[in-house]
Amino acid sequence: MAGTELTRKERAVLDFERSWWQRPGEETKAAAIRRLLSLSSSRYYELLDALCDSPHALAYDPLGVRRLRRRRTARRAARLLGRPLPSRSRHR
Repeated sequence: MAGTELTRKERAVLDFERSWWQRPGEETKAAAIRRLLSLSSSRYYELLDALCDSPHALAYDPLGVRRLRRRRTARRAARLLGRPLPSRSRHR
């Protein structure tokens, strides 16, 4: 990923993460990831984490990538301090 533009799959992952909660229906996020992106949840989150460090991802979706970076930093800090993970808002 370093030094290259985003692939179609990487853009799809960022687009999905930005709007998955707006999708109608009762499908879980994991089921939507598998159906729409043909990825396992584990692979999806690995790719999403790698995209957080990509300058191309930041240029493509600056608000989304910054939000993901903040959440990642908060989770890491909570683990280091032995605190419960921050709760997630329904409107993220």
